[in-house]
Amino acid sequence: MEKVGIVGYNQVKSYSDANYGRYEMIFEAVRGAIDKAGLKKKDITTVVSCTNDYYDGRTISNCFTVDVGGSYLTDESKVEMDGAHAVLYGLMRVLSGNHKLAVVWGGSMASCFPYHSARLYETDPTWERPLAYVNDITSAGFQMRAYMEKYGVSVDDIAKVSVKNRKNAAKNPLALEEAQNANITVKDILESEIYADPVTELMVAQPCDGIAALLLAPEKQALKITDSPVWITGVGYSQDTYYLGDRDLSTCKSMEKAGKMAFETAGIKNPKEEIDVAEFFEAYAHEELIFAEALGFADKGKGASIESEINGNLPINPSGGAIGGNPPCATGIIRIIEAVKQLTGEANGYQVKGVKKAIASGQIGMCAQNNILYVLEGSN
Repeated sequence: MEKVGIVGYNQVKSYSDANYGRYEMIFEAVRGAIDKAGLKKKDITTVVSCTNDYYDGRTISNCFTVDVGGSYLTDESKVEMDGAHAVLYGLMRVLSGNHKLAVVWGGSMASCFPYHSARLYETDPTWERPLAYVNDITSAGFQMRAYMEKYGVSVDDIAKVSVKNRKNAAKNPLALEEAQNANITVKDILESEIYADPVTELMVAQPCDGIAALLLAPEKQALKITDSPVWITGVGYSQDTYYLGDRDLSTCKSMEKAGKMAFETAGIKNPKEEIDVAEFFEAYAHEELIFAEALGFADKGKGASIESEINGNLPINPSGGAIGGNPPCATGIIRIIEAVKQLTGEANGYQVKGVKKAIASGQIGMCAQNNILYVLEGSN
């Protein structure tokens, strides 16, 4: 079976309230990815978009993005999950042998809809939704509290994740400006507003406006487009049970299973030794530690001991991660793009040295119910 390569990408800068329209942003992202690869509109054979009807406020919302998303008179479909899941759909389409260039784009304008209210539709319609006591914010509080109490992790350890990612975001010109802070401290994180105890406002990946796109091609075609494609060598995905009471929130079984599947596919025997950089979709700061432990980079409860700074043994989210900007439906694509930048040496200002293998993740659902993980390798 041919390998599949990432041959182009583009991300529009994240904004808390963009001063131009969503369709302009989609066009900018897709057109920029095609231009970066030196290709034309006619080269596209399939387009996979990632949007959500609840976020967009109308049914079959992708019908309005056909022209600007590059799919006019082209095979087209939509995924209503995270952008990383849309990349999986694009990957499968390329592997089918029917497509030589897949465009995958995703994103939304969180400034135009009540994000957390929309996510209430993920809850049980009879018992949970009418009261709204259980939602994505309060469930994050349950998750963080369960993790801290089971393993004796301090709130300072989790605050340090947010400090690191916000300082990293300050080096990333595409990150959300409100998330960029080179001088932020643990005290600042802990004294920010309480979202759902013990989660504070600055531990949250703030929903924002943004679009991202990337291009996938089969091996022979990829090598015609560029001398240095980034190869997708492994992918894994898993979904945990819905009910929070049936899950051990101190860990993440779906990430464990996704990691096992991805590493086996990529032939990774020892992730701790073989992976050079990780880009996680951490909706809340504590999830970065839980994910790292689920993938075997540290023992349970010891994620804070990982040297995860840009110059550390395992840099995690050198771009700032989702805390550096979280455009719903685009965040997973951005994680993949950031991993690609590290592999191609294009992460200006936050480049990790000597990156040969990277991982990137996406997620959906309460407390990271569903996770997807990619293993990416450079050509050199």
